[in-house]
Amino acid sequence: MAGHQITLDDFLADRQGRTFADVANDPEQPFEEVLAFFSDPDRQRRMEESEIHHDRAPLAGVVRELEAQPTIHQFLSNIHARRSQRLRQAIGVVVRIVMEHRGWQKTGKKGSLGVRANRSPAMPAYNTGGLALWFVRAERYTQPNGMPYRSVVDRQAEIPSQPSKKRTSKAGR
Repeated sequence: MAGHQITLDDFLADRQGRTFADVANDPEQPFEEVLAFFSDPDRQRRMEESEIHHDRAPLAGVVRELEAQPTIHQFLSNIHARRSQRLRQAIGVVVRIVMEHRGWQKTGKKGSLGVRANRSPAMPAYNTGGLALWFVRAERYTQPNGMPYRSVVDRQAEIPSQPSKKRTSKAGR
């Protein structure tokens, strides 16, 4: 499937996107870079593959590359926490626009991207573990007609239960 070019007009026409007009229209925020990043067809494919093949949120498939973008990294690491949070939330809206355009729908569940460090008033909020440095959770998506592969939970139900074997110590043999 070809990539979907996301324009500022597309974003602001979206019912949720328009609530982030402050982010989209702030020249100090790297929002144009965000839109260009998520308009790339290979990244959109990796977002889908993240759900299909890795059972992870779409953002998990591109988050390291996103955070490595110099202007995005600089903004997230050096700017006031509230403005950083607004940009991260706007990125979630961009991800939804991409996924819905590609035929996916939200599950209403979030997937983990990182483990948040203890808060410090002198530092922006960041993670100490996981895939992402700046994102903690991201929306999960599904295909309307069901996913092509079943989850581990679904598949394990088919495994016949084995009677547990009693372990013996070497001394008892």
